Amino acid sequence: MIPVTRTFLPDLDVYTAYLKGMWESGVLTNNGPLSKQLSAEISNSLGITHLQLVTNGTLAIQLAIKALGLQGEIITTPYSYVATTNSILWEGCTPKFVDVDATSFCIDPDLIEAAITEKTSAILATHVYGYPCDVGRIQDIADRHGLKVIYDAAHAYGVRLQGESLLNHGDCSTLSFHATKLFHTGEGGAVIFRDKEVADRAFLMSKFGHLGEDHYIDLGINTKMSELHAAMGLSMLPHVSSIIEARRQCSAWYDEFLAGTKLQRPEVVRGLEYNFAYYPVVFETHQKAMAVREALQNNGVFPRRYFHPSLNTLPFLDEATRSPCPVSESLASRVLSLPLYTALSQQEILMIATCIKNVLDI
Repeated sequence: MIPVTRTFLPDLDVYTAYLKGMWESGVLTNNGPLSKQLSAEISNSLGITHLQLVTNGTLAIQLAIKALGLQGEIITTPYSYVATTNSILWEGCTPKFVDVDATSFCIDPDLIEAAITEKTSAILATHVYGYPCDVGRIQDIADRHGLKVIYDAAHAYGVRLQGESLLNHGDCSTLSFHATKLFHTGEGGAVIFRDKEVADRAFLMSKFGHLGEDHYIDLGINTKMSELHAAMGLSMLPHVSSIIEARRQCSAWYDEFLAGTKLQRPEVVRGLEYNFAYYPVVFETHQKAMAVREALQNNGVFPRRYFHPSLNTLPFLDEATRSPCPVSESLASRVLSLPLYTALSQQEILMIATCIKNVLDI
């Protein structure tokens, strides 16, 4: 069986060495030494500041919304994982969907200003598959209208734009360290803040708003990363470069073997250092995409309809929120994310590509 992804696991002896230290210290959570070390090493390797480790990528978005004090409407993308929309709703805000650009698959900046109302407090956009939003234009719009900017950067670990970490854009960026990501802690995530004061508030909120033994300063919940998860992250960090390189090679094989199929791929912008997090392909029609998915599954290959459905069509949204987003809806009906992970072989990718070509009659 060839799944859409397979979790990379570091050397077990390395991981258990961290666990042994944890056993000796007796510290399992509450911003322990491994969490502090992981935060420092990630920040140093990516060139970022004000990083807060959290329990998962969804709580990262929720914590960002709460720490920034957002209310009312948040302009957002319909082409993302459901956690993006759910986080907005969970924090009592209203998602205002703006359609995506047909080449980048990210939120279309040409459509943002028309969606701004007196109730708008922020823009929450996704760097789709790790490909960057038009961060310059989005920031210009936000500055003109006094809005905050959050980037769901769950796919963008290690991505650089014009030589700088993509995570440094906006008021904050959120990461997921789920086991399916190229860098993971099993479960986990992080928020990167531009402003230290907001970062300090988020840190307080992440531990129940509790300072010292009995001082409760702010409303808070528990989003702390455990030492067990931090140990996994520390074990993973030395492998990030080789993981990205292996995924780059797999992507290059896909490019070679799928040449001539006219499958649509996200546009690569100038100055992008990509992390090869995903290999999405968009077919001409929904019918062709589903025929390819069925053929691949019959051959033991399991791609994913990632992202599907378009989030503006979610059944639990009220009617007013479910505004049409034709580009996103079209992409969501025609996309497949093909298998991509470090252990995937050239021969397996050739088999996948051949199966696709056979269905497309190429």
